[in-house]
Amino acid sequence: MTKQPIETQDKQQQKMEEEQNQIRLRMSRIKHKILVLSGKGGVGKSTVAANLAVSLSLAGKRVGLLDIDIHGPSIPKILNLEGKQLMSMADAIMPVPVSETLLVMSIGFMLRDKDDAVIWRGPMKYHMIKQFLKDVEWGQLDYLVIDSPPGTGDEPLSIIQLLEKPDGAVIVTTPQQVAISDVRKGVSFCRSLNLPVFGVIENMSGFTCPQCGHITDIFKTGGGERMAREMGIPFLGKIPIDPQIVNACDSGHPYIQKYQNSSVANSFNKAIKPILEIENDSSGSM
Repeated sequence: MTKQPIETQDKQQQKMEEEQNQIRLRMSRIKHKILVLSGKGGVGKSTVAANLAVSLSLAGKRVGLLDIDIHGPSIPKILNLEGKQLMSMADAIMPVPVSETLLVMSIGFMLRDKDDAVIWRGPMKYHMIKQFLKDVEWGQLDYLVIDSPPGTGDEPLSIIQLLEKPDGAVIVTTPQQVAISDVRKGVSFCRSLNLPVFGVIENMSGFTCPQCGHITDIFKTGGGERMAREMGIPFLGKIPIDPQIVNACDSGHPYIQKYQNSSVANSFNKAIKPILEIENDSSGSM
């Protein structure tokens, strides 16, 4: 292999430092950065991320929701934003507004067709995530909630490194052992990168009957709670399967907003308490 001239290497290093400074400048206007992670696919992580973001918004916070699932962006569908076009202003990309207090960015807004496949290797994904942080004009936010793809690969590693000091992660699992074993790796991933874990949400924890409200443990229950106890991290609560969640996601209406008085909505509200507490702690320390 031929080595690059030292002058070229210096220019590349200078460009990287300039881009990182631009990221720091953008992110300095966002108080808290929260990752939603899981070591396992199919656990409803994006649904949890979207409803956590909406819960924070309904709690009076200004929130951004960043979807860095490059290969399977589902946030636009969950929030009824499919077909939305991105706007640019000066040197910035404007996120898509859901409300006055909730903004969204996803690669799904950049695809010509919702069925297009994104066939990228690691460097391209890193560049895209960097652009989300460097070029998107989020403005002043209380929280940036980041929906990461499952696993411990390029995307979560890139976002953590680029953010430098995110506040922490929410880990999503389902009760079954096949999910728990992979999600444990996600917790270990956070620890290896010194990323605090706010806690574990056990999603699909039982089935809520739409007629009588009785919860049946079709996938067992308690696996996420037990894992949290064994690994010494907080347990944020159980979210049962509710047909209304499926209907809300398919229709693009956030469940937490449409069914604010439901027991599942109460579970989401309890889950965001530790996240709201960091806002209170930081306000008290100023």
